Amino acid sequence: MGIGGCIALIAIGAILTFATDWHMKGVNLDLVGVILMAVGVIGIATFTSIARRRRGAVIEETVVDHDHHHGPIL
Repeated sequence: MGIGGCIALIAIGAILTFATDWHMKGVNLDLVGVILMAVGVIGIATFTSIARRRRGAVIEETVVDHDHHHGPIL
């Protein structure tokens, strides 16, 4: 699951928790919303942690050849 999926989980959880007043027998939608938000936050933390490890340090080296001339030396 990418960052987009995690953000979607957070948004759906927030909607269930704060924007609805539905009542289902045997299901606490506020708790389901909080769980979805927590899973989304954990997913974002995990994704960014893995992305940092993969990125690592990249060292670029530029080689300049001073011995090669493109024309006659005057």
